[in-house]
Amino acid sequence: MAEDIDELSVSWDEGGTVVVEELDKVILSRGGWATILFKYREQNTRTGVWSKTKFTIRRYQKKQGVFRQQSKFNISSIAQAKSLCDALMNWVNEAEAAGESDDGGGADE
Repeated sequence: MAEDIDELSVSWDEGGTVVVEELDKVILSRGGWATILFKYREQNTRTGVWSKTKFTIRRYQKKQGVFRQQSKFNISSIAQAKSLCDALMNWVNEAEAAGESDDGGGADE
């Protein structure tokens, strides 16, 4: 368990062999509830072949000084990631066109 948000990772090994390799991460929100977007890949332990790039969004809650994962959403493909980005950009553009402004939340929350 991590005490600092910057220590949170999806990297994972079994018996000294890396099975999940974190390639990058973006901290979307900080505080008692943290949200992180991870870019990663998985290794097939039988063949040693690495998967295509994958993405996951994880929510963590800090309790008693330690972050614990509360939920996750795995983005299953590049196509799904593109659809997610397109939908978000459309909604953001609509909100901005309606005069909505950033409320200050987000990465520095």
